[in-house]
Amino acid sequence: MQKSVEELPGDTEGVVYRIPVYRFAGSSADAPSAYIQAALHAGELPGVVAIHALMPKLRQAEAEGRILGDITVVPAANPVGRAQYLFGDLEGRFHLGTRTNFNRDFPLLDRPEKSALPPATPAATVDVRLKRLLVELSVGHDIVLDLHCDDEGVPYFYVPAELWPAMQDCAVAMGVEAVVLWKGSSGAAFEEAAIHPWLQLPPEEADLERRVITTVEFRGQRDVDSAYAESDAQGIYRLLATRGVIADKEAAAPKNFDGVVAPIENVEMISMPRAGAILFHVEPGQRIANGAPLATIVHSPGEPDGAIEIQAPQAGYILTRSMHRSGRAGDDIIKLVGEARSTKPKDGALED
Repeated sequence: MQKSVEELPGDTEGVVYRIPVYRFAGSSADAPSAYIQAALHAGELPGVVAIHALMPKLRQAEAEGRILGDITVVPAANPVGRAQYLFGDLEGRFHLGTRTNFNRDFPLLDRPEKSALPPATPAATVDVRLKRLLVELSVGHDIVLDLHCDDEGVPYFYVPAELWPAMQDCAVAMGVEAVVLWKGSSGAAFEEAAIHPWLQLPPEEADLERRVITTVEFRGQRDVDSAYAESDAQGIYRLLATRGVIADKEAAAPKNFDGVVAPIENVEMISMPRAGAILFHVEPGQRIANGAPLATIVHSPGEPDGAIEIQAPQAGYILTRSMHRSGRAGDDIIKLVGEARSTKPKDGALED
């Protein structure tokens, strides 16, 4: 294993961010390569602890000569966001200087090569330079896993529709419960930046069945514990073994996924009609009928008509819910994967 540290100068003098990068060299030129990163949204830590649990497995595989394809690992991809605290609360989703989501506006390359990157611009803000660096580290890999988490939810994938159903084995290997398929633009999120260069190639060169590109949502922000970390590390390891990055036939997963699979247009973003306290009636992983009660919003406590009930717009599957128990009018609090297309469909990205 080789460790390097990428240094990223901040936007003010005397500030430098350091990003450790771990590389395992593969023994086979024909084996697929893999890139794994976590905490692009710096407050989302399930992927960080999963990588921590994964590293001993990779070191053991290396010592036993079982690493076939090159592996690059970035356990904490966003030290910029990790340093953003406001009144004791971490703000790791948006860069405070530009107000831009750390998972938007990545450079979209016309071919899967580092040489396709635009020239570095020293005057660019640090979040822009961070995104360029992460694309530089990841571009050209056959497998790209971007580890995130939701507020409260089941483990699930976002997958470019072009890669499904070929990625069924990966969903089985990782033990996710649902897969959301998207196509088109996602605001140039990291996942789009990873798939975009391959889509510019002729099909015979792109070889999309070989590609694995996904945003992995490891449950919720509070689901950071040793048992989940070990389970998620085993899932990543199984995926690498299944796709031939690591030699381990016993770890390989079956191909057919029997969980929830739906296009992103089927996802209903359930929002609050009034500000107030939230009383949830459903949990992630639950299947519900059309019209089922989802939550009650207590907007005027003590009044006879001081609460309003939110009902399901269609039958489906509860993917996530907010970890907060109060909110503002218009706040999204539930993702419901419907059995049919939403009347208010979104394409590519569900949230800001």
